[in-house]
Amino acid sequence: MNLILIAVVSLGAIAFVLAAILYVASRKFAVYEDPRIARVAELLPQANCGGCGYPGCAGFADACVKADTLDGKLCPVGGRDLMVQIASILGRDAVAAEPMLAVVRCNGSCVNRPRTNMYDGAASCAIAASLYGGETGCSYGCLGCGDCVSACLFDAIHINPDTGLPEVIEDTCTACGACVKACPKSIIELRPKGKKSRRVYVSCVNKDKGAATRKACEVGCIGCGKCVKACSFEAIALGTNLVYIDFNKCKLCRKCVEVCPQHTITEENFPPRKPKDEVAAAAQAVEA
Repeated sequence: MNLILIAVVSLGAIAFVLAAILYVASRKFAVYEDPRIARVAELLPQANCGGCGYPGCAGFADACVKADTLDGKLCPVGGRDLMVQIASILGRDAVAAEPMLAVVRCNGSCVNRPRTNMYDGAASCAIAASLYGGETGCSYGCLGCGDCVSACLFDAIHINPDTGLPEVIEDTCTACGACVKACPKSIIELRPKGKKSRRVYVSCVNKDKGAATRKACEVGCIGCGKCVKACSFEAIALGTNLVYIDFNKCKLCRKCVEVCPQHTITEENFPPRKPKDEVAAAAQAVEA
């Protein structure tokens, strides 16, 4: 009986000492978490898409609370309205962020970019890109396997069965950037949605020389530089046989679209152009 009592007392003493150690350790090494982090996290959509630039909604909530300002921070899924709610919790000003949209910078459809071979492997752009350049003479263009479609959590991008190219649904796209990361050819880019949803961009990423590009695709950029000369705002730069339109400088005048001999520059959601004879007649009427 004495042995049992001694054992119970010993175990009780050991338990008490360990509990005391754990209590002291918990107090000493306690990590304080601002309760506002949980409040902000509750507002977030929990899509964990990474479009905000942080590892999930929890990381974004933590960054918002710890930052001195919300400048540069945006949840693409929740948008401006959500950021206003977050700002009210944190007692800060919500910085207006321009809505973004994913655009596909390739117009190499089945008509414009004829096939030269047939791919019979796994239906994955990542796998196909690691094996060869593609089914056409352009090794830069869309592979059409739909990795971007699989990556999109919002059903905002689909492969057009007629062109074989991905198309972004503007009303559904949240600019999370998942499709951008999924594309091994880097043909998808996030650009400002634009006033009245109007955008101008180069639908090509081919850096081959002009003759090779023209042979591979009827609408590929040949790097002639005519659009660069036509732009009055220095918004177009000519790199390695390829031009790029800086959306921060572009004024949507569309002069570049008119002079492009390859019809490589895409203009979206603009009203139809008036025939040149009507424009000339209108100008003469004003002068008269």
